[in-house]
Amino acid sequence: MKVELIFRIIGMLALAALGVYWGIRFSEIFDIQILLASIVLGLAGAVIGFLFTPYVTTRPAITIRNNLTRISTRTLVAGLVGLLAGLIVAALSAYPLSLLPTPFGDLFPFIGLLVFGYFGVMIFVMRQDDIFAVLRHLPGRSSAADDKPDAAHQDNDKGRTILLDTSVIIDGRIADIAQTGFMNGTLLIPRFVLNELQYIADSADNLRRQRGRRGMEVLSQLQKDDTVPVEISDIDVEGIREVDEKLVVLARQLSCPIMTNDYNLNRVAELQGVSVLNVNELANAVKSVFLPGEGLVVDIIQEGREAGQGIAYLDDGTMIVVEDGRDRINTQASVTVTKVLQTAAGRMIFSRLDEAA
Repeated sequence: MKVELIFRIIGMLALAALGVYWGIRFSEIFDIQILLASIVLGLAGAVIGFLFTPYVTTRPAITIRNNLTRISTRTLVAGLVGLLAGLIVAALSAYPLSLLPTPFGDLFPFIGLLVFGYFGVMIFVMRQDDIFAVLRHLPGRSSAADDKPDAAHQDNDKGRTILLDTSVIIDGRIADIAQTGFMNGTLLIPRFVLNELQYIADSADNLRRQRGRRGMEVLSQLQKDDTVPVEISDIDVEGIREVDEKLVVLARQLSCPIMTNDYNLNRVAELQGVSVLNVNELANAVKSVFLPGEGLVVDIIQEGREAGQGIAYLDDGTMIVVEDGRDRINTQASVTVTKVLQTAAGRMIFSRLDEAA
């Protein structure tokens, strides 16, 4: 039996008993039948208790639990210390405030408790980076700071969280990018992404099954590599079933980017103000740059879409369109770049055969 159902039954019984009690009281006051008043108010209390008990018991507890799982340990510690500091200030100011004339002397100590506690939490959370930076430079830790002068910068890098989408794990290039050391932060993989990856790996379709297993191998490779930390979290988003929607909502809650090569997820995330790290855009950005007039030696392997064109490819997959290259298919040719076109699918280079060739 679910916990929520148990609380519904308890609330139903408690409010039903309360309804019966007030039915007896009302029958005495308004001179009505005890049985009728008890049944009506008892049933009303049972219905109200069954319907609304979760909203004052389990639902707030689940909300608080989910919010606490989204808060980093650093922020949680800063908030608790700030609350303690605010309560100390409120306690010190309680006696002077209690000397004020009635009713201010009775109200202001309690109001001061709320105000100082709130401002204590807010100030310490907003300035947590500065506070932890000061703690790192305390006399007892000066030697460690001298040995690692860039420790603060490294901590900031490691504190960054990057959400991984299923598609970018299956793609596999994330493992190569992580090994280069250019990517800083923690790669966060929610449990629902891992479940989707496992579902793909168990698919009856052979191609999907191979892609899913490749994703599992890439994930295992990422976990074995110490260059970038990988964390699998049970964090979830209530009320949403689609994985892409969960990722976008989770990225907004955690204020972190999503790494993906899914075009649709990329567009949806950008429309909702979520930062996206697109592996395809990164691959296009690091491809070799060629300017008009530069010479290349390429292998023309197929016909182009237009009459007389030949198609060649660079090692990084960049397509080269060779004018009048159809007659040179399956041969090596020297070409000169005439134009470079950047498209959504990648970079395309147009060229012509060298006159000497």
